Amino acid sequence: MIKRDLVIVGGGPAGLSAAKVALDAGMSVTLIERFNQLGGQLIKQTHKFFGSQLQYAKTRGFDIARILIDDLKGYDDQLEILLDATCVGFYPDKVLTVYQYGKYMKYLGGSVIIATGASEKVLAFENNDLPGIYGAGAIQTLMNIYGIKPGKEVVMVGSGNIGLIVSYQLIQAGVKVKALVEAASTIGGYLVHASKLKRLGVGFLMNTTVKKAIGKDHLEKVVTVKLDDRWQEIPGSESEIDADVLCISVGLSPLHQLLSMAGAHMLDVSELGGLVPKKTCDYETSIDHVYACGDVTGIEEASSAMVEGRICGLMAANHLGFKHPEAQSLEDDLNNQLCVLRQGPCGEKIRCGLKKVGEIYD
Repeated sequence: MIKRDLVIVGGGPAGLSAAKVALDAGMSVTLIERFNQLGGQLIKQTHKFFGSQLQYAKTRGFDIARILIDDLKGYDDQLEILLDATCVGFYPDKVLTVYQYGKYMKYLGGSVIIATGASEKVLAFENNDLPGIYGAGAIQTLMNIYGIKPGKEVVMVGSGNIGLIVSYQLIQAGVKVKALVEAASTIGGYLVHASKLKRLGVGFLMNTTVKKAIGKDHLEKVVTVKLDDRWQEIPGSESEIDADVLCISVGLSPLHQLLSMAGAHMLDVSELGGLVPKKTCDYETSIDHVYACGDVTGIEEASSAMVEGRICGLMAANHLGFKHPEAQSLEDDLNNQLCVLRQGPCGEKIRCGLKKVGEIYD
């Protein structure tokens, strides 16, 4: 059994940010990441962030990842990083089973932070397993990490920020976006992204969904159908679009499985994307000294995940008696940053969801 003051599962923006604060407080930390590099979704993101300079506004996602990773340099005697490592078991006594390179290892954390992020939702339609049908994350991985174009002509499904941004990235890569399909009557993402696509000639098919995919060995056509006010298909409104790629971007679900396995009290909160842990204002779950932050606690932007991660690292340290040199001022500042990020109409949905899991928003 390997013992650490803190074990963090997930090397994305939340996990990296939590590690930095915990290390500054003097904790020994193991950071577990299942991919072969740190950074999470940030390493696929080539667009510049909005918001405050405190969350790296006007900086590209992969550059933010590099900053967060560089922040962990100089802690060699306190920090262990496990890449290509999957946490396959998590138990109420804070024991974790980790699989890496054909070996199983057991870790015991004085505290544990779960920052596992989220997974893409799927869409059910006929032939949705044809080659050429991808999630938006897979498209970003192919293009932005490995430099591979997924095809020549794409139909995008979903007008949230990810769907809009990936559509623009496809156009930049020389792929023709034939149409953007959206089941709702309004665009889900920022209008600045949608306007950019419209100026480039992308057609938006609102109140529309995918009925089926056509192709023998690979996607050849996408059949769409219009929806009525009750989201029912309108007979006779089907239309075919020639395309060799269909990209599905219809939302994310929190990766709650480890917390559920350990028996943490979970709640199904639609505003946060699905099953999320009930937690205190200190980000502690129903299991003592087990914390959660980032998209696993509710789907938001990476900016919020970074701030939540720092708070989680601070709380994990405080509760075990480790004192960060700027604990009180840092806590006040981080909580204020989160309030600013979640204010206004755009933050209403997340504020509503967080009230249901224990956080208080006026």
